Amino acid sequence: MKNLLLFIVTISCFVANAQIITKEDSLNAGLTPGTNATVISGYGQAKVAYDLRFGTGEANITRNVMFFGHKFNDQFGFFSETELENAKVANGASGEISLEQLFLKTNLNRNMYLVTGLFIPRIGTINENHLPTTFNGNDRPFVEQLIIPSTWREIGIGLYGQTRSIPGLNYSVAVINGLNAQGFSFGSGIREGRFEGSQATAGNVAVTGALLYYFHNFRFQVSGYYGGANGLSKRESDSLQLDHGAFGTPISLLESNIQYHNKGISVKALTTVVDIYDADKINRAYASNTPSQMVGSYVEAAYNVLYYFNPKTEKNLSVFSRYEYMNLNNKLPENGVKDNFQEKQYWVSGITYQPVRGIVFKADYIYSETGNYNTQLYVVNPYATQLPFYKSNHQINVGFGYSF
Repeated sequence: MKNLLLFIVTISCFVANAQIITKEDSLNAGLTPGTNATVISGYGQAKVAYDLRFGTGEANITRNVMFFGHKFNDQFGFFSETELENAKVANGASGEISLEQLFLKTNLNRNMYLVTGLFIPRIGTINENHLPTTFNGNDRPFVEQLIIPSTWREIGIGLYGQTRSIPGLNYSVAVINGLNAQGFSFGSGIREGRFEGSQATAGNVAVTGALLYYFHNFRFQVSGYYGGANGLSKRESDSLQLDHGAFGTPISLLESNIQYHNKGISVKALTTVVDIYDADKINRAYASNTPSQMVGSYVEAAYNVLYYFNPKTEKNLSVFSRYEYMNLNNKLPENGVKDNFQEKQYWVSGITYQPVRGIVFKADYIYSETGNYNTQLYVVNPYATQLPFYKSNHQINVGFGYSF
């Protein structure tokens, strides 16, 4: 199955042609009229999830994001997004208020611009384009949550542009702050190693870049990341036996994705790999179980049934299905402990309905399957009754999303 998926990833395609969706997109595209124009925009989503295995359910306002931007003139613009997750942060609630972006955009010419501040690098399909109206299913693809830690934003400077000699070819390159290896955790990879603009260490840095190519109904992208994960001083690093410097204790991430969209048919595929080269040193320093490599892939197909009745319709009633595979401990250092529970598969199928641009209603069914867990990694009180372990589960989600 894994080999088949990787084969499908290399030949499958989907593209959603670039289009203006929100006021933020209009500001970014330079279509906001006048100068000294302030723009308000936003997006959010809510869902109800029901666990068929245990007969439990949860209703949640997943996120609400408000965008504030300003166009100073045709060259300079300001972009910011503030996100509230899980509705509240008081009284022990699991919610969070955070900045998702805050940067200045400087147009250098018609084909190039700079971003400076807290921004989202071009990695994967969801990181840049994560509005709930742009993806199927109530949840973002799991591969782009657990391996590519979307939404992944850091502080730095980035150059974006397009070439004149090859129409449709776009590029980006950026220098941003690095990660924190102490936050790496078994089962969520590098996700908790992000700083997200909060007191990030600047002694370690990362470089990231992407090539994006539009060709007819296809969209091709490759992107990469390489950066240090230790921002401690030399003295602290030596005491923990970690490599010090701009790219000390490095990690790398590579991903490629292909998309296709035509006549109501949409297909997308993505594959990614993360290498943590000094995982053994990280495990020794922080008593963790960091893997040396994680891999993941998915493929999704969808069809807008309303297109069959009216090819010019702007409404969308898509039936979709997505298969995902990931191994969060594909390779381990000598001091790592294998856990087959970290080898996961997901089958997600459902319906996405957009009556107007900016509003979406969703329903999906998720079947998940893992390997057996390693009892060495789970401490159970011998006087307590251990809950049964299941390798598979079933879940139903319904929800809605919006963007404006």
